[in-house]
Amino acid sequence: MAKELNLETIRHSMAHVMAEAVLEIMPETKIAIGPAIENGFYYDFDLPRPLTDADLETITEHMKAIIKSGVPFERKEVSRDEAKALFADQPYKLELIDAIPEGETVSIYTQGKFTDLCRGPHVETTKDLNAEGFKLLSIAGAYWRGNEKNPMLTRIYGTAWKNGKELRVYLDHLADIEKRDHRKLGKELDLFSLHEEAGPGLVYWHPRGARVRQAIEEFWRGEHYKNGYELVYTPHVGKSWLWETSGHLDFYKDSMYPKMEMDKADYYAKPMNCPFHIMIYKNSKHSYRELPFRWAELGTVYRYEKAGALHGLMRVRGFTQDDAHLFVTPDQMDDEIVEVLRFSLYMLHSFGFNDVHAYISTKPEKSVGRQEDWDAATAALKKAVEKEGLSYDIDEGGGAFYGPKIDLKVKDAIGREWQLSTVQFDFNLPERFDLTFVDKDGQEKRPFMIHRALLGSIERFFGVLIEHYAGAFPPWLSPDQIVIIPVGENAFDYSKALEKRLRGEGFRVAIDLSDDRLNAKIRNAQKLKTPYMLIIGEKEMAGDVVSVRYRNGKQVNGVPTADFISEVHGVIDRKEQI
Repeated sequence: MAKELNLETIRHSMAHVMAEAVLEIMPETKIAIGPAIENGFYYDFDLPRPLTDADLETITEHMKAIIKSGVPFERKEVSRDEAKALFADQPYKLELIDAIPEGETVSIYTQGKFTDLCRGPHVETTKDLNAEGFKLLSIAGAYWRGNEKNPMLTRIYGTAWKNGKELRVYLDHLADIEKRDHRKLGKELDLFSLHEEAGPGLVYWHPRGARVRQAIEEFWRGEHYKNGYELVYTPHVGKSWLWETSGHLDFYKDSMYPKMEMDKADYYAKPMNCPFHIMIYKNSKHSYRELPFRWAELGTVYRYEKAGALHGLMRVRGFTQDDAHLFVTPDQMDDEIVEVLRFSLYMLHSFGFNDVHAYISTKPEKSVGRQEDWDAATAALKKAVEKEGLSYDIDEGGGAFYGPKIDLKVKDAIGREWQLSTVQFDFNLPERFDLTFVDKDGQEKRPFMIHRALLGSIERFFGVLIEHYAGAFPPWLSPDQIVIIPVGENAFDYSKALEKRLRGEGFRVAIDLSDDRLNAKIRNAQKLKTPYMLIIGEKEMAGDVVSVRYRNGKQVNGVPTADFISEVHGVIDRKEQI
């Protein structure tokens, strides 16, 4: 294009062009809203019939014709009455007009035969758009104004770019995302499943997925002990008193599972672990000499997410938080935050996430706690981030009412950002539960409480890992690290003995004793993204060697078995990818 145009403006204008095209094809359509969004646009319609993929092709051809016509986008300010007359047969637009505050300008945009209620801005003419730079992507349902009590509309998503080259780059990116989709790979690699009929949003870990989870959890536990944490286990349910005292029942009840009545008392499935850790703290009196306490738990919690929000492993109703709570004296705060952040980064790097960015959320308008405590806690967060050399942004006023926090976001292999670790101060719960410690002056004082999650939840983290590695996990995490492939039945007994030997080394090993041909066995192992395939025939048996076929297709023959064992131990110990 001759002029440099803002992508948001291009996408907003493209949404109007799409609405015009839909009305040309189905004049009885009722139009709702059509904003620009990240990487694209959408428009919501109340249509006379369901759409098909063939309809998207037809709409696309009409859009290209409108773009090539070169008609201008013309802005006009109108009165409310004029707007209502103009959109008399469009009920959703009439509702939007009524929602415009008194005194605010009402504006419309017209291109060709189409007029829409809109603030703008738009391109000057449709020729400023590129007929080869957009694509309609999908059809979805969306409640009017996001309220499930309102009518369900049809939403058409599209993407728009300055030219066809930029579009192709983005479509390749989408294809990579689709290839990495954890739901698709979870099924192909036999890792997990979800069963609507048995309870939506509840994850079933298959044996292969459970092996990955076990590897994650064993590493997590070991590193926590090394870093001065103690592990605790707490119940899955608790009396309503816990949630009343913590305050969760007041502002979080809609996200909690319904109460259970037992022994003339109300119980709830826990939505978080913190009140239970607090009860352990309250079990006895504590001196400043005992603090800090660092208590961690892989605690399964339950949250009643709306059905429409559930998404594979990324948004579920039952999940295991890698949770920890630190009870510290005020003068321990700085050192503990530095150490928590260092530990968080170590864990993220260990799993292959090296591009990390921090976000520090500060005091909101409504908050609890003394100003000096907020200032000290926020300063401690900044100091820790700067000491680790992390780039960071400040989210002014974005903290919870009970304390400031750090969120750590990582970029995956294709540049998407995921929020994983969180370090959250809490001035609220120590007050609500009347937590104290005896200080060196003999006086009872309040400890500070720090909530900390390194991975977030095991389920979501597993989903992120699947997509980051496209299912090809590094050997230390792979469900099967090695698959033994005997060439013919004569090699079965030797292969079984080799399997036992390798298992004795601590490796996760499978053996393919099927009647499939050798090439089929190799293909099956490659489909499961197994890092090492050992081909065992007469030469291998005779010489105590293995022919190693790697996941990437490389093959090395005649490797002494002891050397192969040493190689795999090294790769696993260093947490390398192959």
